[in-house]
Amino acid sequence: MPVPAPNLYPDFNTIRLSHICLNVKDLAASRVFYTEILGFQITDETDSRIYLRAMEERGHHSVVLQKSDQPGTVEVLGFKTYDEDDLDRAAAYFQARHRPTEWVDRPYQGRTLLTADNMGIPLEFYHKMDRLAPIHQKYALYKGAKPLRIDHFNCFSTDVDASVACYSDFGFRVTEYTEDEDSKKLWAAWLHRKGSVHDIAFTNGTGPRLHHVAFWVPTPLNVIDLLDLMATTGYVDNIERGPGRHGISNAFFLYVLDPDGHRIEIYCSDYQTVDPDLDPIKWDLKDPQRQTLWGAAAPQSWFEHGTKFVGVDVKASAITASPIIAP
Repeated sequence: MPVPAPNLYPDFNTIRLSHICLNVKDLAASRVFYTEILGFQITDETDSRIYLRAMEERGHHSVVLQKSDQPGTVEVLGFKTYDEDDLDRAAAYFQARHRPTEWVDRPYQGRTLLTADNMGIPLEFYHKMDRLAPIHQKYALYKGAKPLRIDHFNCFSTDVDASVACYSDFGFRVTEYTEDEDSKKLWAAWLHRKGSVHDIAFTNGTGPRLHHVAFWVPTPLNVIDLLDLMATTGYVDNIERGPGRHGISNAFFLYVLDPDGHRIEIYCSDYQTVDPDLDPIKWDLKDPQRQTLWGAAAPQSWFEHGTKFVGVDVKASAITASPIIAP
């Protein structure tokens, strides 16, 4: 099945992904991991939440760590719209498709629409977030991997074709994809709004679940520095995969697990996709360089472990095809 043509004039205009709220068991343990190891900056903290931003981000937060009795789950994925009126258009859009819609109060955000995609993944859209002073040249603050900005979400989907159709309809554009040659169904796809390879990606599997959230770092050396730091501070077992380079996206990557099992990608080196008529790149599922241009093949956990969204039931995918897995 071919990927859908891009909808260049969607009902509402999403600029980019914005933030994620992760549920955790121990705020103190998560605080250490995200600030001292990964290198995020705290913008506020309470007894129940810690708000974080990366070094180039001017918005108040891109990560919210929330103390919860359901640790290891995801509360919501956040996106920013072009203007305030886009929020009303988004509400009308999701209501017309019989998706839940609710206006919610979020600290440091203006009017916020809470809804869900076709698979039930909770999404929130906002236009205004409190702006903070720039810190990208405050080099004394840089720690850990020195993350610069949030880059993308990757989610397991039981029907990647349906997920791609849903997001394409409200303006996301496919950059790369993998098709199962037997069923002619999509096995995975990468979609963007902001002009990089992806703001969100979908991979075949038990879902919907979050596979990972990714953050951009300046150079491959930042990935190596993070590995050295984790290996000597008690986090060596939290290193899951990498370093290596993906065939898809060309990203230089490392995947680690936080104290609650949320998978975090630290990476750099993908490419620009601004042109609206850019043709998506197709990959063969059995191509060994698809996942890993070089480096060790993905472990079994890569295909099985994900974090659930709060209140969303999961089911197995009907597609049984599998890419190359490390022995």
